Amino acid sequence: KSGLDPGGAWHAWGMACLKAGNLTSAREKFNRCLKPPMDLNQLNHGSRLVQDVIQYLESTVKPVLITDDDYFATLRELEATLRTRSLSLEMMCEGKIQHNSYYQECLFYLHSYGTNLAIISFYMRHDCMREALLHLLNKESPSEVFIEGIFIPSYESGKLHMLENLLETIDPGLESWGVYLIAACKYLQRKNYYHILYELQQFMKDHVRAAMTCIRFFTHGAKSYTELGAKQAWLLKIKDHLKVYLQEVSRSSGRKKMAFTFRKKMSATDVSRHINTVDLQMEVTKFLHQCESSGASQMTDSSLPTLFGNNNMKMDVACKVILEGKNIEEGFGIAFRVLQDFQLEATEVYSKVAKQLVKQQKYSEIQQLLKCVNESGVAAKNDGDNIILNCLNEFKNIPAEDLDNLIQDMESDENKIQAYMLCNKLRSAYLVSVRQEKGRAVQLVQHVRQLAESSGDDVVKAICAQWL
Repeated sequence: KSGLDPGGAWHAWGMACLKAGNLTSAREKFNRCLKPPMDLNQLNHGSRLVQDVIQYLESTVKPVLITDDDYFATLRELEATLRTRSLSLEMMCEGKIQHNSYYQECLFYLHSYGTNLAIISFYMRHDCMREALLHLLNKESPSEVFIEGIFIPSYESGKLHMLENLLETIDPGLESWGVYLIAACKYLQRKNYYHILYELQQFMKDHVRAAMTCIRFFTHGAKSYTELGAKQAWLLKIKDHLKVYLQEVSRSSGRKKMAFTFRKKMSATDVSRHINTVDLQMEVTKFLHQCESSGASQMTDSSLPTLFGNNNMKMDVACKVILEGKNIEEGFGIAFRVLQDFQLEATEVYSKVAKQLVKQQKYSEIQQLLKCVNESGVAAKNDGDNIILNCLNEFKNIPAEDLDNLIQDMESDENKIQAYMLCNKLRSAYLVSVRQEKGRAVQLVQHVRQLAESSGDDVVKAICAQWL
């Protein structure tokens, strides 16, 4: 008469029937006010009304077992149970859920009015993980339902191994779980749960991604190569994963292609290249660890470069190795291999090293660096000269004697003249200029005279004018 929504009344009536143990009548009343969700895969447990019903049923579990000799079982409960069993398409758990009419009643309401997440969560609450997984597969629920309903509860309650065993039992190849496992990995990465991630990747036999996680374990949070030295076991694990992956690829290429749809793929040449990087990183780590231990280490960078970074970081590694040895020669061999393996810009690295040496006032070591560069066998004709010129462009206050020694070491007269001009040693520039072929000498001396004029060096200006 008053036009109010009767849903609340039906729900209250249904709850009263439940509390009185009249399960059949309760279903009838709830049927008038409960509705199935529009989207079974929504990430919630369905309407508040359904949740109230389930909560009540779960809290009122009676020790009523449907067995032949159980004289407490009412005909009404038997009837309800049989009906639920035919409605519930899932495999029932062994044990109490299968036999208890109140649990069966829960399943009836969940299947009729609940979301997939609510059904899966119910199974998980009552230790029926297998049923939860089968429901997920049968309904082809999205990966969010797997994460929320099965994966998070499993690792939070320490049942990750149990989950892994069940996944493997249901599908030994894990292919039907691929989408869910990849989603779980992404979730763990977002949460920074790298130890669980690594454990899961090993279970998935996803060796390439497992190797990438090991790289993170090796590099993350390390402030010095002494710390990296203590984490070298991770480098061995990276190699192990990559080698196993190579074996699997070569094994499967002999047979028909294996459907590794969700595991990360990589070409054999790329894997071999990564193994080579790991070997080189091991060598770098041992070398720099020794340098730090012996106190030879000079550089204090805020970031710690490794060969797992981009090309700029790899160049920083090469610089660090050359600079941190007892002398330039000690680390040059390893640095040279880094430059060759990754095809880095060698002159840029050598120039960076030379500039550092100037800052540290180790001028004799710059000559040693040039000697190593020239003896490496791959240096271009002017590489040594360019390294010195790059230094002189930046540093004008090198002591006269050291400056002369550096310029004397240059190969080409043209470069020597340019170096002398850069450092305003115009007399020396003039002396080298006049030794050149006549036409070129005239040009060079004229240039020296102009510089002398603009810098007010009357003596050199007069000498140039006389020669000209």
